Amino acid sequence: MNDVLKRFAIISLALIALLVIFGCGAPDTSRLQPVEVKDYQGEKLSSIADFQENSIRGPQHVDEAKYRLQITGLVENPVEYTYDQVINNYQSYEKVVQLDCVEGWSVNILWQGVLVRDLLAEANVKPEAKVVIFHAYDGYTTSLPVDYIIDNNILMAYKMNGVTLPPERGFPFELVAESKWGYKWIKWVTIMELSDDVSYRGYWEQQGYSNTGDRDKDFFDLGQ
Repeated sequence: MNDVLKRFAIISLALIALLVIFGCGAPDTSRLQPVEVKDYQGEKLSSIADFQENSIRGPQHVDEAKYRLQITGLVENPVEYTYDQVINNYQSYEKVVQLDCVEGWSVNILWQGVLVRDLLAEANVKPEAKVVIFHAYDGYTTSLPVDYIIDNNILMAYKMNGVTLPPERGFPFELVAESKWGYKWIKWVTIMELSDDVSYRGYWEQQGYSNTGDRDKDFFDLGQ
């Protein structure tokens, strides 16, 4: 009987060794990626795959290690953040916001990020600053009033539907410009420039799109 038990033990150990070698043992949870959320508090969400690619130079691939977010212009204290500093040093918020594109498609997404106003507070915005000019990694720009940014708790998102923004959706950060047309939702944000130039026109605004970008109004500039 002892010989039988010994043989059983040897076979068991051999099987365990094979499982470890060929990766058939307990799952390696460190390699699991977050799963995209499909609904939030009973509200059905769109999928990340529902977006259509319409950026001016195609998806951008930003090196997280080299990335810096700069706040410049009419501020008392110009600042520069790494990606980790933004997501780890500031309160994170979630909200479901619909993005409407002028091309006729819409998505309803759970966004997670930090408040733009919290980032601006560190820079101490000067009173004469009226707009924030957003610059993107691909050269795209747009602008929004400082009051709009502050009064509407506008997010700089780093996650959507519970997963980190993929490159085609604006990693590391996309502006969640709620109540604005999609061309105001700038992706791959690198610079927030405080300015008193209320007439500034970004990429699409220079081509006739409304500078206010209000979703409840025509997106073509009709003297706005």
